[in-house]
Amino acid sequence: MRKLNGIAMRGARGQVACSAITLVTALLSAPAVHAQAAPQRQATDADAATGESAEIVVTARRREESEQDVSAALTVIGGGELDRRNIFNVNDLENSVPSLEVDSQFGGGQPQFRLRGVGGTDYAANNTNTVGFYIDELAYPYGVMTQNALFDVSRIEVLRGPQGTLYGRNTTGGAINVVTNAPTRELSGGFDATYGSYDELGLEGFLSGPLTNTLSARLAVSTNYGGAWQVNRDTGEELGNRNQESVRGKLRWEPTSDTLVDLSANYTRDQSDGRGLQLLNDFQSHNYRPLGVLYPADTDKRVTGWGISDYFANLIGTDTNAKPFRDNEGYGATLRVQSDFGWATLTGVFGYQNFKRREFNDWDATASNEAGTYFFNDIETSSGEIRLASNGSGPFNWIGGIYHSTEKVGGGFYSDFTESSATGAVWSTTYDQHVKTTALFGNVEQRITDSLSISAGGRYEYETRRLNGFRSEIIAPTYQLRATASPRRSMREWSGRAALDWRFAPDVHAYASVSRGVKSGGFTTYNSGIPQQLDPYDPEKLVAYEVGLKSTLLNDTLRLNLSGFYYDYRDQQLQGVIYTATSRVGRITNVPKSHIYGAEAELTWNPTRNLRISQALSYKYGEYDEFLAPDTAVQDPATGEYVDIIYTDRSGERLPLPDLDYKGSLAWTIPIGDWQIEPEVNYAYRADRFSVSDASVIPAYWLANANLGISPAKMPVKITLWVHNLFDEYIQETRNRFITARTVSTHAPRTVGVRLSYRY
Repeated sequence: MRKLNGIAMRGARGQVACSAITLVTALLSAPAVHAQAAPQRQATDADAATGESAEIVVTARRREESEQDVSAALTVIGGGELDRRNIFNVNDLENSVPSLEVDSQFGGGQPQFRLRGVGGTDYAANNTNTVGFYIDELAYPYGVMTQNALFDVSRIEVLRGPQGTLYGRNTTGGAINVVTNAPTRELSGGFDATYGSYDELGLEGFLSGPLTNTLSARLAVSTNYGGAWQVNRDTGEELGNRNQESVRGKLRWEPTSDTLVDLSANYTRDQSDGRGLQLLNDFQSHNYRPLGVLYPADTDKRVTGWGISDYFANLIGTDTNAKPFRDNEGYGATLRVQSDFGWATLTGVFGYQNFKRREFNDWDATASNEAGTYFFNDIETSSGEIRLASNGSGPFNWIGGIYHSTEKVGGGFYSDFTESSATGAVWSTTYDQHVKTTALFGNVEQRITDSLSISAGGRYEYETRRLNGFRSEIIAPTYQLRATASPRRSMREWSGRAALDWRFAPDVHAYASVSRGVKSGGFTTYNSGIPQQLDPYDPEKLVAYEVGLKSTLLNDTLRLNLSGFYYDYRDQQLQGVIYTATSRVGRITNVPKSHIYGAEAELTWNPTRNLRISQALSYKYGEYDEFLAPDTAVQDPATGEYVDIIYTDRSGERLPLPDLDYKGSLAWTIPIGDWQIEPEVNYAYRADRFSVSDASVIPAYWLANANLGISPAKMPVKITLWVHNLFDEYIQETRNRFITARTVSTHAPRTVGVRLSYRY
């Protein structure tokens, strides 16, 4: 029960809060001798105060190299840039990475990632992302697990295009690698305290340093509270307060100069309010039959609505006046061992993550109980990867490894349709999913001449996926068992990549590649009236052709990277519908054939020592090549049952993706005496896109953010004034239609605040 859970977890929350207080106290009482030599938060972050485009060392290809040397479309965001670009959670990444979209269907707590138009829109918890998400090389396969991950971060690497050859998991869209800060050999620490609109309060801090000659440690904490920017249209009650706490501890042991052992553990708790939806059109509810209530379409970007019935509140263990909420908890650990043999390096990465999702959403956005949803999922993932790689000193290099993972996703969700004319019932959908994956992978690279090299790699995997004991049933007002099933499926697939790299000038190289990626199939775990809805959907396969150019010009002050791609897409996974005897239900289906093509350009320029300009522009377009989709159904007038389904040939139809996006930032460092003033602005544009779940077009948007940093003379302190959504734009993130109302999830209005940063 939510009330009891809140009481039971006060001890855990108190431990995190005490850790934060202890950390800040330690920082403020630290000896002043450390202030002058203090490292900044991110030693690898590109610095706007230098006259050159600073190199960031990345590990996107499982070895350390300059980001400019990677023969693939790659965007890197340094840890300091996260604050400057107002990136507070994974959803905000889309405003800084070309061709990336991140949104949460129905405004829920589960983000969906799409790169170059490749990605899904599933709201259930049992299906993995098309874009791989990793934290310190450990896969977080389910989107809901990625919240509260972006604190104490060294850098984020986003690889576009199919991955798998060098990664343990299969993906068709790309990979997002979050690299957190490692323990340091010198004592260092810092904190960032933020206060903003709607009483938003945030605190992040870290303390790092040696414990012995061979052992060092790092502790980082993050807490966020307040920020309720939404209001109930009927009662004026606030919605949107954050209540998040996270902690990460890391140990680094260096027993010899050739051996490195990293151990990390993490804990996160999210008891925030949920996101309220808005009515896109006037809505006639059915909660006071026969007339109901007429709700006008929402025009104020802050208003929303919600409600919960007595039965549903008792069912999920909360109050009858409960707001949409999250009560999520996650914890886990990662062990990474690396040993350098001279001729090769052996690396092992082993990890475990446990995540509990408890989340109540109101998807009709009114006081009427027509589409309330409560998720209760328990997720366990464990994985191990062992790889051996050459030392990279010769013309021939190689890497090979084995990967194994197990995943368990249990639970399901309840749906409250008691006041809906469509169903008028409370549904329960439960299941227990088990997944096992084993893969072998390898890659070789040969330098043919000083300027020309070729590489080729492959990955073969075997996966079994079982959905045990699926039950979809009506539990009120009368009990009805609607569907049961225990489907299984297995997959044997290969991925691969071949590339050619030509360095025709000292700081300019071009590449061409062809790659094949695979994303696992799965099961649609929605409310179901027929077992056929649980028929597995197939894996999707994507063959990608890509060419690119990477260049560093004008005495290392200008970087210009270009890429163009064509995707041959088979069995694309798409959220669609099928028809039961009396209604249509959602189901993830496969599109036999489609294609996507596009181009991207990224520019970083330091025209003067203190000015940094970053620009990114991308274009993409896609069409269905073969796709027969159910459109309507013919009903029997006597029984009301569907007796015939009419299909539409959607071949030649445009894929539901925005064709254009543009991201940019300008950062300027102005020295005034011994002080520094740092104005910065960042902005993003996304073209309109089609919403599958609502069958309408989501409008294009512009989003701008601004920051003004002030660093006093000879003090390890920085004060930043920030504005998010500078022009107070009305931004629609998603459009939805679940059972009754047409709703929209919107971006927060303009917010302002101040951040105090301290380092020693």
